[in-house]
Amino acid sequence: MTTFEETTQKLQDSPRTWLITGIAGFIGSNLAEALLKLNQRVIGLDNFSTGHHANLEQVQQAVTHKQWWRLRFVEGDIRSAGTCRQVCASADFVLHHAALGSVPQSLADPVACHASNVNGFLNMLMGAREAGVSRFVYASSSATYGDHPGLPQVETHIGRALSPYAVSKHVNELYADIFARCYGMQSIGLRYFNVFGPRQDPAGAYAAVIPKWAAAMIRNEPVHINGDGETMRDFCYVENVVQANLLAATVENAEAVNQVYNIALNEGTTLNQLFETMRALLAPHFPHLNELCPVYRDFAPGDVRLSRADIAKACALLSYQPAWRASDGLARTMDWYVGRLPRGEVLRPRRGQMELHES
Repeated sequence: MTTFEETTQKLQDSPRTWLITGIAGFIGSNLAEALLKLNQRVIGLDNFSTGHHANLEQVQQAVTHKQWWRLRFVEGDIRSAGTCRQVCASADFVLHHAALGSVPQSLADPVACHASNVNGFLNMLMGAREAGVSRFVYASSSATYGDHPGLPQVETHIGRALSPYAVSKHVNELYADIFARCYGMQSIGLRYFNVFGPRQDPAGAYAAVIPKWAAAMIRNEPVHINGDGETMRDFCYVENVVQANLLAATVENAEAVNQVYNIALNEGTTLNQLFETMRALLAPHFPHLNELCPVYRDFAPGDVRLSRADIAKACALLSYQPAWRASDGLARTMDWYVGRLPRGEVLRPRRGQMELHES
């Protein structure tokens, strides 16, 4: 039995109360589903600035009626200190994922990025400290590595930030460290590397690459690649992130606490490779993709050229063992988009495939 399996068994035997900020978002809703299926009590906070009611509806469909009633939802904003105090009051663990999570969006509106990702983060730390929560787990980002050229990226070596978003996530790590040193608060930061999976939003100007490309491919629209396609990322399926959060919240090793960890696979995939993999997975449903070629354009401002994580620290101290490779996660994710992706026209898959209409 793995450490994660032991952890989930212990949680089922002894339910706790978990606060998830950003619960209506992609990662937050996946965390909620996993915890409710383990019969945990969940408090959810979201202001629906980037999250969606539909994500929570899908969580409700995935769990039992009794499990669903273990969720208490609060519509509110982490920029409100009072709201943060309110939702933290009865929590054992905090999984903080509310943020403006886009590099391009932070370049377009750095003030909004700072307000949510720095001021909001500090509000959450204060609320958690006052409530005496057992552990504060928060989403950091591989963006903190900035222009550091070393691969794979190791937690102890970062470069200069390339965007306001990257600055905000580095500040989160600094504040968490200060709260540990000055107030004895237990926290763990998780530097995510290009998380993907079901419920990741393909809409909007700041959509991540996998959902954006999935939507374009299914709609027979151009697929744009920034640069020459040799930009490399460490794509991490969301179930691995769920594992990391639960392990971080419950780890008993004192040396593992008040640390920052890379959460990924140590598996590099170029954008050209990603395009070919996604096209191959979707082409059996949509034959027009057999002829699809990407459209190359200029590199995007603030983009890191190469990104791949060293996960040895998380494996050693958290017993993190990613169960999903990128290829397996992509197959499951493409199936989800084929079945659920909203779009503005009726597509005509091959005979024998379901017709999907605008929802």
